[in-house]
Amino acid sequence: MTSSENYLIVASVLEKTGLIKDGWFMNTEMAYLLGMVCGNGEIRRGATETRISINIPHKKLKTENNQDVQVYVRASIADIRAIIEPLIGTGIEFTQAKSTTTLSFNKANTNYIMRELLRFIGNASSHENIRVNHEVYEFTRDEKIQFLRGFADVTGYIRRSNHYFNKYEHRVYLEVPHNWYLVVDICNLLKDVGVPVQNINWSHPNFRDGKLVKFDEGKPHYWKKEHQIKIYANEFRPIGFAVVHKAETLEQLSNELVETLELNGVDVTARTHKYYWEVRDSNKSRLHHPRVNDDFIPETIRGRQYNSWKDIARDLGYGE
Repeated sequence: MTSSENYLIVASVLEKTGLIKDGWFMNTEMAYLLGMVCGNGEIRRGATETRISINIPHKKLKTENNQDVQVYVRASIADIRAIIEPLIGTGIEFTQAKSTTTLSFNKANTNYIMRELLRFIGNASSHENIRVNHEVYEFTRDEKIQFLRGFADVTGYIRRSNHYFNKYEHRVYLEVPHNWYLVVDICNLLKDVGVPVQNINWSHPNFRDGKLVKFDEGKPHYWKKEHQIKIYANEFRPIGFAVVHKAETLEQLSNELVETLELNGVDVTARTHKYYWEVRDSNKSRLHHPRVNDDFIPETIRGRQYNSWKDIARDLGYGE
């Protein structure tokens, strides 16, 4: 019997006896599923049942080792279904297109698992307006890591093109469309498990069109892209991926990063394990951008000109 099946049995018994309370019972499989939903889920509530759909995007058709990404994702889906299906007690629908794979399932609103999912999700309808429930920060370390792994499997990318200044400084990108506060929530959860964020490329005009090139070309909304949370590959290894091609690439590029730093006589931990408040900022001034008052920007930071991504992070709630 799997741990997911045990979870359902124990939860059912405790619920019937009145010993279980909302938010009291959690396991790593449930945390993983919740992370996937927060990362790239869509929630369609009906009168009697709810449909959950989770998208796993794959931007490239080939892996870093020139293998077919869709084949790798299909192989990974078997592992993901083995985690989720015993937990939810039903089969998962699986559809695959050129650039995305979608997992979907329906459950009655009265079902314990669905009630718990909806309680954690709140009134959100998709990843674009969801927040990480405050109870997630009270999870065990293993549960937090599984939540982040589920989130990373549907939002994360690890590619050679993601490097920092030097080509061996490989990074994982977690891409979050539109949802400013979800970025902050995830960064704070990463901090909880000891994973520093190297950079956040905010979807803000001061950073996505800092020199006003696109604005001057008549494209005033060009900067409205996804937010990108960037983490050094070796620092991301405690989280990792369940999607096979991402996991293999993370291992490969993380090893390259560590080995190159060591060959250059650089202390790996001193180089990569730093939070932004531990690094001196250059405070480079940016041009005034006319779109800083756009409604797309949260009201708390709207109208402000920013020179550093760190200031937005701090103002929205990610800091020391």
